[in-house]
Amino acid sequence: MASTDYRKREESITISSEPSGEGETHELLTLNIGPHHPATHGVLRLLATLEGEIVRDIKPIIGYVHTGIEKTAEDKAYWKAIPVMERMDYLAYYFNAMAFCGAVETLLGAEVPPRAQYLRVIHLELNRIMSHLVWLGTSALDIGAMSMFWYCFRERETILDLFEYSSGQRMHTRYIQVGGVFADIPRGFEAKLRRFIAEMPGRADQYADLLEKNQIVVQRLRGTGVVDHQTLLELGVTGPLLRAAGNPWDLRKAHPYSSYDHFDFKIPIGTVGDNYDRFRVRHAELYESVKIIEQALDGLPEGPYITTDRKVALPPRHELATSMEALIHHFKLVTEGFRVPPGECYYPIEGPRGEYGCFVRADGSAKPARVHMRDPSFVNLQALAPMVRDGYIADLIATLAMLDPILGGIDR
Repeated sequence: MASTDYRKREESITISSEPSGEGETHELLTLNIGPHHPATHGVLRLLATLEGEIVRDIKPIIGYVHTGIEKTAEDKAYWKAIPVMERMDYLAYYFNAMAFCGAVETLLGAEVPPRAQYLRVIHLELNRIMSHLVWLGTSALDIGAMSMFWYCFRERETILDLFEYSSGQRMHTRYIQVGGVFADIPRGFEAKLRRFIAEMPGRADQYADLLEKNQIVVQRLRGTGVVDHQTLLELGVTGPLLRAAGNPWDLRKAHPYSSYDHFDFKIPIGTVGDNYDRFRVRHAELYESVKIIEQALDGLPEGPYITTDRKVALPPRHELATSMEALIHHFKLVTEGFRVPPGECYYPIEGPRGEYGCFVRADGSAKPARVHMRDPSFVNLQALAPMVRDGYIADLIATLAMLDPILGGIDR
């Protein structure tokens, strides 16, 4: 057993010599990081070429958690595919469902009631805060700020409690449905949510005090992993990484969906495009999400929480005991699903890591002919090499943390 382990270690390290001019040679070390390194935020393997402590090149190797989710969704009725889609980026399940349902609704021409749109926004922004909290806690842990992990997960637990209160599930809630949401918010939910949004800005202030007054953290982030916004645009990078480089692109403002144009909020941007700006942009987004949630609660419209089109939505449960027509309709939808007219649609939204976009092609049946998700983590991972090249290997760990990749979305 010991000999097997030793051979594995040998295979992970390669040393080569390359001429550097005037007869000098520099030894390059190829180091295999992963696929289970604690700083990878998932099952990611990095093949790093080092010259001493300097990273000369890096190659991300993915595919260790490939699940075939897109093909699985193509074998299910539209409404049954929603739970499958949620499990790609497992920290942004509301966004996965929103992108898929938005594409299907566009093909159907279904109108989502205003109350359902506001409820979607509330849960999407709660999900954004939750995702950023996981990123902040784990990233701080990567650079030695251990206590931040516990503080961030304290607030995360409160959000998961709210998800459980509104949907019955803490994760992968299937709350967003084609035509609206699973159910109206229960009694007491608004009071609990208002307590949370009243506390959250103060907690975010505490995070800033703990990290920005820690000189070790600041020195690890400032001036490291710098990439200009033009390079990021050429790579297709979106979200906080692009905004940290000074580009204000945000689909909630550029192409509003689900009533986002009803709310007043700012788009935080950086100036340098380094790891510190990436930290500050995501941290600032916590406050903006709280503002959006508060406005949505204050202006929450009355009315139905899901479309009244009975070709798409299940009939109310109380009708099943008194209406044979409702019972038959319920049975047909559950067993066969609804049919979507032939066509194709790409529906993009702004998630915690950038643009989540779902492409759906319909052939007139009750199952999608093609489903494809544009996951931002997959695209953003391309930016890792220009971020870390010619920097220290210690900065590689911090930069990967600030990238915030989710391998479930990358491999899917």
